[in-house]
Amino acid sequence: MVRDLADEAITYVEKYDLVTIPTVARDYWKTTMMTPDRQRVNPFFLGGERIIVSYPMSSMSHEDKLMSMRGNSPAFSRSTVFHELIPGHHLQFHFMDRHRPYRKLFETPFWIEGWAVYWELLLWQRGFPSEVGQKWATDEAENRIGMLFWRMHRCARIIFSMKFHLGQMTPRECIDLLVTRVGHEQATAEGEVRRSFAGDYPPLYQAGYLLGAFQLRELRKELVSDPLGPSWKEKRFHDSVMLENNMPIELLRALLKSETLSVNQKASWKFKG
Repeated sequence: MVRDLADEAITYVEKYDLVTIPTVARDYWKTTMMTPDRQRVNPFFLGGERIIVSYPMSSMSHEDKLMSMRGNSPAFSRSTVFHELIPGHHLQFHFMDRHRPYRKLFETPFWIEGWAVYWELLLWQRGFPSEVGQKWATDEAENRIGMLFWRMHRCARIIFSMKFHLGQMTPRECIDLLVTRVGHEQATAEGEVRRSFAGDYPPLYQAGYLLGAFQLRELRKELVSDPLGPSWKEKRFHDSVMLENNMPIELLRALLKSETLSVNQKASWKFKG
């Protein structure tokens, strides 16, 4: 299933010539299985250079196996697969290793995670769910609900992670938010909260997913969609983001728009108006 969902996204992106996908990146990626213990902290798929799949394993109880399948159904997994592989993190890591690798010094979740979620937003906007999924979903509604679940989840991550770090929500309240507002299973909500507050992520990391995506979406609008802008092609924009490697997106914007920065430059881009 993961292979088929990966092929869906690759075929779609290549069909519409949206970004360069080098042969090595397209043809070679790895899959590993999430252990039962890790699934208690990472109930969904993870990735980077590989995709790490949360699915039933023989040592799990029957109920835990069913929970793993409910949380990672084909419609729910569609966004996570291309988020982790192509055009998401796997493609990112391919370019990061080969172009301006010294910019790893400026690593930021707004660029790393923002890029992967940006593609969730863009493929949704382009009608991706209506073109794919004949093999793994019975109708378009399943695909759409699966992608919208992740959109709502990205929003909820900002709310519960920031409020937790500000002392405004307890972990129990964070879990309840995911269950009642997003539609999580109890077990997947608990896993998400464990992951967010285990100490592996800085306080702004979860906010970086959706806010970074909004930044890239606005930058795309300025360079590609704005009739008064420079009218870049989609592929040129996406390739440029990859070739410049990691950096705060406001600095990427200045670089791509050939803006001059001062020594005392302050962040001032109101990307959400």
